[in-house]
Amino acid sequence: MAGEKILIVEDEVKIARFVELELQHEGYIVDKAVDGRDGLEKALNENFDLIILDVMLPSLNGMEVLRRLRQNSEVPVIMLTAKDEIMDKVMGLDIGADDYITKPFAIEELLARIRVTFKHKRVTPDKSGIIEIGKLKLNVSKYLTTYDDEVVELTKTEFDLLKYLMVNKNIVLSRENILEKVWGYDYTGDTNVVDVYIRYLRSKIDDRFNHKFIYTVRGVGYQLKDE
Repeated sequence: MAGEKILIVEDEVKIARFVELELQHEGYIVDKAVDGRDGLEKALNENFDLIILDVMLPSLNGMEVLRRLRQNSEVPVIMLTAKDEIMDKVMGLDIGADDYITKPFAIEELLARIRVTFKHKRVTPDKSGIIEIGKLKLNVSKYLTTYDDEVVELTKTEFDLLKYLMVNKNIVLSRENILEKVWGYDYTGDTNVVDVYIRYLRSKIDDRFNHKFIYTVRGVGYQLKDE
């Protein structure tokens, strides 16, 4: 595990220093930024394996930092905030956050989420950067989805969900498993969020192109079939 480089973008000096020390103790290489603009500049011009990004930042808030970062980079991001509103979480995840943790938090939980994020990053099974099933194609490096060479506009969460389904084609995946692998955090509500995003994908792909990819397995979850 040790050796990964992590950027902490946090304006509360005591919190940033505490997290920095704990991460260094775990063997990570750590850099810090105290405002959004500095954090964005570091994130875009240096190579990091993970960014811990606070939402409430001076000069440029965390959501805007993430939005701009995702135009050029897919580095994993864990959002860190004092807000505990579901819509804030949904917004951050839709913009492109990989995980979301609310202050105050136990450092053990943050460390666990970091480990999970790195684990997901390492096991993505795609050497060429392209995943194809029939006419459906994902270009992982460019976050581009096409069907018969026609572009399909997906949010990052929709893309990640589709990628997970395609990588595990013909395997029945439970809602709980999908939540863990795609959202990467312990969802406190029910698993309805998975059903909502499955509907989004079906609308944009299955219904639009009149080709059924995603099947419901009653009482279990979903399966993307390669037929």
